[in-house]
Amino acid sequence: IGFKTHTKISLIIRKEKGRLRNYFHIGTGNYNSTTSKFYTDLGLLSTDTEIASDLIELFNYLSGFSKQKNYKKLLVSPFSMRKKFKYLINREINNAQKGMKAEIIAKMNSLVDPEIIELLYKASEAGVKINLIIRGICCLYPKKSNLSENIRVVSIIGHFLEHSRIFWFCNNDNPEVFIGSADWMRRNLDRRIEAITPIEDKKLKKQLYNLLIIYLQDSYCSWEMDSKGNYSKSKTSKINNSQFVLIEKWH
Repeated sequence: IGFKTHTKISLIIRKEKGRLRNYFHIGTGNYNSTTSKFYTDLGLLSTDTEIASDLIELFNYLSGFSKQKNYKKLLVSPFSMRKKFKYLINREINNAQKGMKAEIIAKMNSLVDPEIIELLYKASEAGVKINLIIRGICCLYPKKSNLSENIRVVSIIGHFLEHSRIFWFCNNDNPEVFIGSADWMRRNLDRRIEAITPIEDKKLKKQLYNLLIIYLQDSYCSWEMDSKGNYSKSKTSKINNSQFVLIEKWH
């Protein structure tokens, strides 16, 4: 009571050969047949036993049968998500300070949370390379001297509404990758029930990284923010529409 349930999750428990097996889906978008036609979203369909166990606990929490607040793999708000994201950003800062490879790529609808923004500024000053793909509101200023020189912010505005949330942390070339329903906003991190899942399969992690790079190389739908918060359209001569590239690549 008192929390909006914004997470996009489904769970099927199926009896197979005398035993129960869990199938689940964790998505970035709504289960809505209308918006699915013009929103871009991602989802993980899996039988991972630990994540399935977390989801059972989460559904029990939502139905009032459990007070579970600790999860093995899922990042769940308002319980563990903020703390985990802070840890992941701080780890990139520590790696950069040790001369190790440090990089963050994050894609979401909005970036508003003051604590996360302050930490990203700190990461930039430490030498962490940061690329942010923020479709809507962004309260962070990139490219400011002695504050955010290592941060780039782009917004992809195209035929389809960019709605997916992807969080990629380099971790010295041992990346950790997550997808889910939450933006970096106070309401998502503190006042809603949200779920972010790790993507652990190496092939899927590589596919998500390639997807992010396609967005960052966009020269048709991309608007880039300057240090004063103003956006300008890409001026490169090469036409590269990320949405059409992705349609051709994975249709």
